[in-house]
Amino acid sequence: MPMHDWKLVDAGIFHAFHHRWISALSDYLNAGSLPADYYALPKQVAAGFGPDVLTLQAPPPVAATIAGTATQPRPRTRFMAETSAEFYRRKKSSVVVRHVSGDRMVAVVEIVSPGNKSTRDGFRAFVNKACELLENRIHLLLIDPFPPTARDPEGIHAAIWGEVTDQAFQLPADKPLTLVAYETELVTRAYIEPIAIGDLLPDMPLYLEPDRYVSLPLEATYATAFAAMPLRWRQVLEVGLD
Repeated sequence: MPMHDWKLVDAGIFHAFHHRWISALSDYLNAGSLPADYYALPKQVAAGFGPDVLTLQAPPPVAATIAGTATQPRPRTRFMAETSAEFYRRKKSSVVVRHVSGDRMVAVVEIVSPGNKSTRDGFRAFVNKACELLENRIHLLLIDPFPPTARDPEGIHAAIWGEVTDQAFQLPADKPLTLVAYETELVTRAYIEPIAIGDLLPDMPLYLEPDRYVSLPLEATYATAFAAMPLRWRQVLEVGLD
């Protein structure tokens, strides 16, 4: 199922879909895709950030071993960028909480909503909190189904990347939507996959620790969420692809 043009519906309709998609992603992770000592929770609040899906690590039993700890090859995305050294943002303003309900937070999945870009303060808060997660070595997967605005003319990744490195990033003109996975350790790596309305969604990595990730099936979970939307709105969005 191709990515739809979500500008055709108001923010409330997207919010309903957004809720279903994050639930589908969380369900997928908890249905055996994560190692046994990890779990995912939708719609928690962490470090002042409102992430859509948190991936947490439960305290392991004594002498437990974690399956799948072998180093994985880096995912193949259209673009990959890396900071030259451990970064400290120039505009640090707060401390990130690193534990949720007593368990260690390791990763966040966030689907960008219209409200994240609708005001200058809202957009700045979104970028700041994303950077705080990376500074605290919490891996992040961002899904932005909306084209650039005046606040992010090269997309959400370029706005975040400009806070952590001097490297510029330019979105391809024919691929204005952004999928980006961040892997954090002494350096931060970004795996960027630009897409367009009408494109099928690729799988994207969700890092649990450096060199170790699970692959999230964005296409399958998107289709699951879209199928549960009211027919009236599915028809509006499907007409937009004609």
